[in-house]
Amino acid sequence: MDTGTHLVIGLGLAGLAYVDPVVASNPELATAVLIGTIVGQQAPDFDGIMRFKGSAAYIKNHRGISHSIPAIAIWTVLITFILQLVFVGLPLLHLGFWVLLSVVIHVLSDMFNAYGTQALRPFTRKWVAWNIIHIFDPVIFATHIIAILIWSTKLAEPAVIFPILYIVVIAYYVTRTLQHNKWERRLPSIDKSFVNGEQYMLIPTIHYQKWNVVKRTLDNNFTLGELRSGWLHWVDTTRCDDHPAIEASRSHSDIKAFLSFTPFVCAEVRHHTWGHEVRWADVRYRHRKNYPFVAVILMDHNLNPLDSFVGWMNEVRVEKKLRLSSL
Repeated sequence: MDTGTHLVIGLGLAGLAYVDPVVASNPELATAVLIGTIVGQQAPDFDGIMRFKGSAAYIKNHRGISHSIPAIAIWTVLITFILQLVFVGLPLLHLGFWVLLSVVIHVLSDMFNAYGTQALRPFTRKWVAWNIIHIFDPVIFATHIIAILIWSTKLAEPAVIFPILYIVVIAYYVTRTLQHNKWERRLPSIDKSFVNGEQYMLIPTIHYQKWNVVKRTLDNNFTLGELRSGWLHWVDTTRCDDHPAIEASRSHSDIKAFLSFTPFVCAEVRHHTWGHEVRWADVRYRHRKNYPFVAVILMDHNLNPLDSFVGWMNEVRVEKKLRLSSL
């Protein structure tokens, strides 16, 4: 989820903690829990510091080991320990439980969107992305804001407000999951161009009734579409190139990092006087007829790497690299 949603969930969990009589009867513990749930909701994303090592390192590591099973334990112990130093003598188990719940919910909520996490490490490095909830969901955000406002204006007790909130949120997650599974099963029958063996991925959007659709064809190209209230409309088709430069690019560390993150990629080769430009695009992310999440590598005629770029497309930066390569 986005940072703002993680923030309001942290506040919501602090309100939910009032169902614990020990928290409700101890203002100092309630304050520590509030800090712990907010920090716990942000902690797994502290891997953003990897941006300083470059885009490839960030993409390879973001939502990786920081969201793993060992990391959940480490974040919980670290946050609880620091809070114990600040708030001396608080009930350790009660504080630690709410911090743990906050960290776990952060990781779990990230597993529900298209980006996913490596939450099952160290058992597997596979990315887990269930494609149920958009990275920013207006329903989840708005319901939390409403509950927090009711709490802050003292219109109701938090021990009443937040259990109701999370019953609604859980019901929403269940509903979205059932919707996703239903439409994904029906896609072959809805798609009049379906050929046996083709694969589909249904991706949530910010709109409740709209899903993006990615179809992998038998020739390993992709067709992109939109599903609105059961009506499927194809909007684009990608044609992936086949060239020695593409295979050569796979051995580059930046491309490896990009390919480790997503299997839904398509490569395009552009030829220049100085060599080749290979663009790998993640076809799950289509914006204004473009695919902005890319890995670009520039190679000479002998397929030796000259420069590279990984991340959200910055045409100015890419064009600058192209000019430098032509010198």
